[in-house]
Amino acid sequence: MKKSTIWLLAVIMALTFIGLLYVQIMYMENMIKMRNEQFTEAVKRSLYAVSTSLELDETQRYLDEYLEEEEKKMLSSYEQKQDKQDIASTHHQFSIVSPDGTVASFSFREQTSTIITPAAPRQKEHNTLISTYRNMQEARKGQYLYQKGLLNEVILNMLSKASNRPVMERIDIKKLESYLKSEFENNGLNLPFQFAIYNKNEKIIYSSNQYDPKIEGNLFTQAIFPNDPPAKINYLKVYFPTKRDYISSSVKFMIPSFAFTFILLVTFLFTIITAFRQKKLTEMKNDFINNMTHEFKTPISTISLAAQMLNDPSVAKSPAMFQHISGVINDETKRLRFQVEKVLQMSMFDRQKTLMKLHNVDVNDLVAGVMSTFKLKVEKYGGVIDADLEAEDAIVSVDEMHFTNVIFNLLDNAVKYRREEEPLSLFIRTRTVGDKVEISIRDNGIGIKREDLKKIFDKFYRVSTGNRHDVKGFGLGLAYVHKIITDLKGDIRVESEINQGSTFIITLPLIKNK
Repeated sequence: MKKSTIWLLAVIMALTFIGLLYVQIMYMENMIKMRNEQFTEAVKRSLYAVSTSLELDETQRYLDEYLEEEEKKMLSSYEQKQDKQDIASTHHQFSIVSPDGTVASFSFREQTSTIITPAAPRQKEHNTLISTYRNMQEARKGQYLYQKGLLNEVILNMLSKASNRPVMERIDIKKLESYLKSEFENNGLNLPFQFAIYNKNEKIIYSSNQYDPKIEGNLFTQAIFPNDPPAKINYLKVYFPTKRDYISSSVKFMIPSFAFTFILLVTFLFTIITAFRQKKLTEMKNDFINNMTHEFKTPISTISLAAQMLNDPSVAKSPAMFQHISGVINDETKRLRFQVEKVLQMSMFDRQKTLMKLHNVDVNDLVAGVMSTFKLKVEKYGGVIDADLEAEDAIVSVDEMHFTNVIFNLLDNAVKYRREEEPLSLFIRTRTVGDKVEISIRDNGIGIKREDLKKIFDKFYRVSTGNRHDVKGFGLGLAYVHKIITDLKGDIRVESEINQGSTFIITLPLIKNK
């Protein structure tokens, strides 16, 4: 797959995920906003109903008190009149016969200060019935006017006296709490609440047990008796400790959606990173195969040419020529063997752990052996190699072949990345640090850029050498070094500066001799 295609898919998927997350976030914000508005409206409606109930209770209380007083006054007045005047009572009864023979009887009692004679004509009874009906209408009208006047008296009494009374005398706290709970439940707000009564100066007159006066947000306020004078109005304030949980519960179903979206996003990122990494590895492997083919072709061609020369009878007659050709075959065979080892090293990276034969060896002896072998190659380029093997009892458990290859690869890299204008200088040092031995290999080469330091141990990664084209390799040397040292339970790090050189530091655990 082309790199541009991968980028196009990545951009499309990224925009899709961004759009999906945006839609989910906007939906959640709208849900929370709508839930907040519904909650606020329900609370305001409940508090208004509570305020109305408190006003009705106060009106009922004043009406009962006024009626009780009026009843006492009327009873006292009636008793006084009863002592001064005798009231005569006359009972009237009459019947009306309908055309179908049905008889309807009517009776009423008339109280008067005079006595009516029992003998009266039918016309007089009819007039008395009409007069009684009119008297009933007048009585009803009088009762209405009396009750209206009574209510007016109660209202005037409330306006003049109610607002002057302390609010705690006008409110029954138990009823107030009962009204609040009932109204909240009727509006679907079945959750705990705290309330307090404030005066106009924002001083608390009464508060519930767990009311927190420091709460500033999420407070709902309602005037208790809104018809009182502005200077005497008191306020009821309510807040809900679990309001946030109540609001967020409406969007809890969105949590799995976010979780699935996040999982998809992580999977997408992992897939894209893997795709780019695989593409990079594919390119590196292609370069590796091309490089390997070139590296194998040269020694094979040289060995083939030397073998053909050995078949020439004239070569057999010249010992010097024969020895030269034999040396060429030997050198190219070693070179070919080294390249084969490089290819075999690549197969090690597919295993979780390298199969090694561990032996207890002295680091100083092993390093000294590698130095003696590598000294000729360093001198070939006009360089020097020195060592300071100061570690004592530096016994470690390693595979000699693999550890020798580690030291050899580090020295070989120092030769490859040397500076042409400076004589090559290598320095190897061993020292004991606690229960570990430290092996450092320092050179004065071209150095490594800071951005490359974190990648030099990656498989197939090769540091750019600028205009130099004589540095060949597969990008496996340092990856192989890192894997071997890690499998030996050690550690490797590098310190480098451009045009100053590099220092590779290996740390391995010591084997204590008892």
